[in-house]
Amino acid sequence: MNTDDINLAYKLRHALNENLDALPASTTERLAAARALALSRKKPDASRTSRPLFGLPAFAASLFSAPGLARLAVAAPMLALVIGMGGVYQYEQQQRLAAMAELDAAVLADELPLTAYLDHGFNAYVESRQRQQ
Repeated sequence: MNTDDINLAYKLRHALNENLDALPASTTERLAAARALALSRKKPDASRTSRPLFGLPAFAASLFSAPGLARLAVAAPMLALVIGMGGVYQYEQQQRLAAMAELDAAVLADELPLTAYLDHGFNAYVESRQRQQ
């Protein structure tokens, strides 16, 4: 509701309250009965009932009933996922660097000149030797 709606509701309530004493008793009784019937049929307020959040039981959902905590309930798993993926990326980078360092050490420790590695026939020779081992 915006401010204009609230102001209109206050004005209507004030006007109805001013003329309340002038109403006949039968009308007041009917209004009271209608109000009681309406209150008995009123549905419970959806924001006040605790319902499962993301499949959690009701007691766990009540922990996240505040708006800030509901955002935290979504943000915490996402943050854990990002941190986990960053860790996996760092691990893969370390493994790649270790493999490259091992290859570089093997090339530098070998007695062959570096130009031999550029020869396609030599690559076939190295692959055949690796299969034999």
